[in-house]
Amino acid sequence: MTALITRDELKAALDAGAVTVVDALGGEYHAKQHLPGAVPLTPADVDAQASALLPDRGAAIVTYCSNEACPNSGQVADRLTALGYTDVRKYKEGIQDWVEAGLPTEPA
Repeated sequence: MTALITRDELKAALDAGAVTVVDALGGEYHAKQHLPGAVPLTPADVDAQASALLPDRGAAIVTYCSNEACPNSGQVADRLTALGYTDVRKYKEGIQDWVEAGLPTEPA
């Protein structure tokens, strides 16, 4: 089971530049709106793209998707862990919670 991160912890880590955020929705969802600096990586693409997008397997990584009902962030986090990434956490409330809290997002 992937460790979780709260919205406040994630915001603090982003503000400090201490985390890489992974948008597990990808595609048109990522193009429309994503957390600041988030890289798109869907469950289907982890094996092929993780090493290029996330070269440091010891870096702090947080995955997210739309909301708690979305399985993608957990699937990406679990696969990254299986590939040897050592500091992976999941923001289970997702971008819906982030937006509802009035926090900034980016277009692509």
